[in-house]
Amino acid sequence: MFVLAHLSDPHLAPLPTPNPLELLSKRGLGFINWLRKRRRIHRPEVLARIVADVKAHAPDHVAVTGDLVNLSLSNEFAPGHAWLEGLGKSADVTFVPGNHDAYVRAVAGHAQRHWGDFMRGDQGETFPFVRRRGPVALIGLSTSLPTLPLAATGRLHGDQLARLGDILSGLESEGAFRVVLIHHPPTPGDNYFRRLVDAAALRDVLRQRGAELVLHGHHHVASLVSLPGPRANIPCFGVPSASGAPGHHDDPAAYNLYEISGEPGAWRCTAIARGLISGGGVAELTRKEIGY
Repeated sequence: MFVLAHLSDPHLAPLPTPNPLELLSKRGLGFINWLRKRRRIHRPEVLARIVADVKAHAPDHVAVTGDLVNLSLSNEFAPGHAWLEGLGKSADVTFVPGNHDAYVRAVAGHAQRHWGDFMRGDQGETFPFVRRRGPVALIGLSTSLPTLPLAATGRLHGDQLARLGDILSGLESEGAFRVVLIHHPPTPGDNYFRRLVDAAALRDVLRQRGAELVLHGHHHVASLVSLPGPRANIPCFGVPSASGAPGHHDDPAAYNLYEISGEPGAWRCTAIARGLISGGGVAELTRKEIGY
C-alpha cells in the first residue's frame, strides 16, 4: 500500500514586515486584508499541529497544492523553502504553486528559484512535471499567475494543456496510478473572480485521457466532486487551508491521506480526512472508499 498525504494553502504566518515600497501594488490591499482578517484565520500553531499529525502518520509522500505564502513579499520565499524542507526532503514532498505564490509580476520566477527542488519532475522538467513514486505518478500543474487586485483566478499557462494529454496516456500505458496536482479546482460553476480560467479545457483532457485522482486547494474547504473520465468518473478532492483556525467562514484546518493499493484495472483508494476537532487536537474526520 502507498500512502499519499495532501495538504494545501498553508499561508505561512506570521507575515514578515513588508518593505513599504512593496506595498505600492496589489500587495497593499492584500496587506490591509491580512491585518483586518487573514492574520486571525491563518495561525502558525494550527499549521504546526497539522504538520505534526502528518509526520506521525509517516506517509510515503506529501503533496502540497499551493499558496505557501501570502503576498509574495521578497522575504516570504526563504521561510517558505525552510517550511518545505521541514516537511520532508524534496524527493518526498511535491509542491505546486498557487495564486498567492505569484501575487505580483515583480516576483516572476521567485517560486522556481526558491522552491524548484520541490517542483521538478524526475527528468528535471517543469510544468507539467511527472514524479514516479512506487505505483503512483504525480503530475504537477501550475495555475500560478499574477492577477489584478481583488482577483484570484488561475490559468494553465505555457504548453501545459497541450502536453498533459500525452503524459496521462503514457502513464496509463505504464500502469501507473495517476494523481494530478493543481491549485485551482477544475470544477464548473466556480466564482468568476476565483476560477480556473481554462477549467473546461482541462476537464476535456481529463475526460478523454483519464486520471485516478485530482487534488487541489484554493477554496479552503473540504470537497469531493466527480469529473467525467473516459471509462469512469475521476474523484477530485479539495482540502481546507492547513493553517485555518476554527470559527471562521472557511473549514477548519485539515488534510487528506490516500491509501492506494491494487493494480491497473483494479485500483483501490481509501481517502481519510484528518483535521482539527474540539479542544484543538487533530483526529480522523471522514473515511471514504473509492473503487475503480
